[in-house]
Amino acid sequence: MLPQDETAAAGGNLEPFEVFRQEREGDPMRHGGSVVAPDPTLALHYAREMYARRGESLRLWVVRRADIVELDDKDLLNPPLDRSYKKPGGFVMRDKLARARERTGQAKRTASSGRPAPTGEGDSR
Repeated sequence: MLPQDETAAAGGNLEPFEVFRQEREGDPMRHGGSVVAPDPTLALHYAREMYARRGESLRLWVVRRADIVELDDKDLLNPPLDRSYKKPGGFVMRDKLARARERTGQAKRTASSGRPAPTGEGDSR
């Protein structure tokens, strides 16, 4: 009989826990996997054995799967208005400046001289 079967036979209910881990300081927490345990304390011990025994994790989060709230409402996840400017990298000022220069016919100026940067077209330098 497996240890899980013994716990279930003894009246304990096993439940899944999700494990998130951080490999190095400053790294984001990433989903590492899941463990099945009868309570949060054992889930922590199982997670430590599975995901940090060899020092491969700096930090662990162990969360009961039933406590995770899922948001799958398409109206909330994909609003009808374009808000790409709120995304990191979604609002690139360099590209906007390049388009504005193209519309006005101005060349890009170099930082050191204040003169237009060479374009490579008919440049005699």
